Amino acid sequence: MPLHVIGALTRYYATCNANTHGTFVTSVESDRLLEEARAVAATFLGARGGHTISFGANMTTLTYSLSRAIARSLRPGDEVVITELDHEANRGPWLTLEDRGVTIREVALLRDGTLDHDDFRAKVGAKTRLVAMGLASNALGTVNDVALARELSRRAGAWLMVDAVHYAPHFPVDVSAMDVDFLVCSAYKFYGPHVGLLYAREGLLDRLQTDRLVTQDPGAPYRIETGTLNHAAIMGVKAAIEYIASLGEGRTLRHRLVSALERIGTHERALASRLHRELGGIDGVTVHGPSFEVPRRAPTVSFTVKGRTATEVSARLAESGICTWDGHFYALRAIEKLGLLENGGVTRVGIALYSMDEEVDRLLDVVRLL
Repeated sequence: MPLHVIGALTRYYATCNANTHGTFVTSVESDRLLEEARAVAATFLGARGGHTISFGANMTTLTYSLSRAIARSLRPGDEVVITELDHEANRGPWLTLEDRGVTIREVALLRDGTLDHDDFRAKVGAKTRLVAMGLASNALGTVNDVALARELSRRAGAWLMVDAVHYAPHFPVDVSAMDVDFLVCSAYKFYGPHVGLLYAREGLLDRLQTDRLVTQDPGAPYRIETGTLNHAAIMGVKAAIEYIASLGEGRTLRHRLVSALERIGTHERALASRLHRELGGIDGVTVHGPSFEVPRRAPTVSFTVKGRTATEVSARLAESGICTWDGHFYALRAIEKLGLLENGGVTRVGIALYSMDEEVDRLLDVVRLL
């Protein structure tokens, strides 16, 4: 986490740290700072204003809240479409709707780590009320076709909800251009604290029966926010977005953010594509997910080593000071569908804006000795 972000948290605790909607100075300041944070988050996501941005403990909690609210507008026989590629946070909350008689249909995952578009077209139909899809896979790096999802959901008269948790740190997000109805992401992925963000198209949140106390503000974006928010952490969200913008150029915050994320993406893609290519050339190593020949791919490289479990590989890399994850990373269905779960899943390497060529060299050297 950048020092600029840490400083924003400590400044709030040291100088403000009050609940909202009071008449005294620190409460008034908390109100102002929270609305500023919503506005900055809206700019980060390409939304029209802070009135479309809700905060929560994390993306999973917000998605559960959204699923319960949407469920109250559904009837038995209605359908929700999810995918086999997604993180469980964008599957589990929707699968619970089966208890209400809602049919859940799953878009198939292909062996190359991409979704089956023909199956996607077949699964979205007249009874579809919601399509829930990730923008980028946290396990395989696949970037999904949001334009296709929007076309199919519009044709069915359904809402489109996207999970941008793994996408937002690497690419500019533009909810207006993507024309999504709901979008969720997590600030900890883009160098901030653990805070979930929910974008809801203007007017949609007001139509949903959310779980809330009678004392809660009934209007958007507040109606899905339960209890007192983590104000200091939300200051960190704003600071993280400002930090990213500081790496770009342009006259407006949005211009600087897009510029920065394009520069970050160029750096990350160069390292990740090299890692993907050179890992694939090592005997006994299999790299999973799409190649970097596709126009857009997240800089996430997952692989397996013959004769080694994913945990063994990650542990050996950790001995050399290389931090990698092993397992399924909550993308349980995808790892299971690819037949990788029995051997402990995959070892996952995440490239970020601070990653360096020397680190890639060191990782490759260790893997060659396994």
